[in-house]
Amino acid sequence: MSYRVQESFVSQKRSLWINLVLVLALLAFVGFSMIPLLGTFLKENQPSAGAAATPTISSEKQVDLQDQAKGYEAVLQREPQNTTALRGLLEVRLKLGDIKGAITPLEQIAKLNPEQTDYAVLLAQAKQQVGDREGAAQTYRTILSSKPGNMNALQGLVSLLLQQDQPERAIGLLQDTLKTATPINDIKPGTVDVISVQLLLGQVYANQKRYSEAIAIYDESIKTNKQDFRPVLAKALVLKEQGRPVEAKPLFTTAVSLAPAQYKDQIKQLAGDTPTPTPTSSPSNSQNSTPEAAPKASAQPKASDAPTAPTQTQVPAAPKATEVPNAPAAVD
Repeated sequence: MSYRVQESFVSQKRSLWINLVLVLALLAFVGFSMIPLLGTFLKENQPSAGAAATPTISSEKQVDLQDQAKGYEAVLQREPQNTTALRGLLEVRLKLGDIKGAITPLEQIAKLNPEQTDYAVLLAQAKQQVGDREGAAQTYRTILSSKPGNMNALQGLVSLLLQQDQPERAIGLLQDTLKTATPINDIKPGTVDVISVQLLLGQVYANQKRYSEAIAIYDESIKTNKQDFRPVLAKALVLKEQGRPVEAKPLFTTAVSLAPAQYKDQIKQLAGDTPTPTPTSSPSNSQNSTPEAAPKASAQPKASDAPTAPTQTQVPAAPKATEVPNAPAAVD
């Protein structure tokens, strides 16, 4: 995601391998999506850790961006609801790394576009980035009150609760979502993506090293979604983490057979059947292929290396979540 607020899904003291691999595998394959958020602007425009005194934006570029911001602000003084100016101001402030300053135009955009919940999710994550966790949680809950199946908001709130060392609340939230999914889907089919919620719940269990509960929820999902490779892959990863490779191996094989073609190599890499290939193309070319690949075998993962969706460079006029195949009953 291009504007994603980059925060670790769980604290570094938990298992780095199970955190990174499960997140990479499940967020890449899970079928619920994450919208472009704040990460790219922060990464490209903030000083690096090793060169804190040297900004990556040239002084000329910074002056130009500040002038653009003043121009948008002047327009908004005359036309407070001018969406073009609001989006322009948002993008400029993100390029400047001014997350706090981006919140005001984001709030206005979210109010003007209540049905486009992507903006509200972006607002919640911006608040989370600047330390307003209460405001972030309230924004997520507001989204879920009207759209209980919004996976962007649900994943965001779960992530926030885990960062606050409240795993039981995160688990309770997901369990409640599953309990109410059937009546909600009876009224409006497809409102809650049950398998995606199950996968997220299993991921939380695994991150808490509650492996038996993770496997139980994956088994339940496998039983009701026999043609879906995702719960099979998730169970295999948990078994591998537990040091049970013999039991995991046939599950990896099954996941490969069920998965769409574009994911088969990634699953084989997760299983350890094939080495991670050395990239031969430019980064720009590799980003246009599939969702984030498995971790490279040669690198030691870090808890902060949370996966992001393919990057974009502009605030979209009407953002849509970047989808990956659901693969429920039939594989495309």
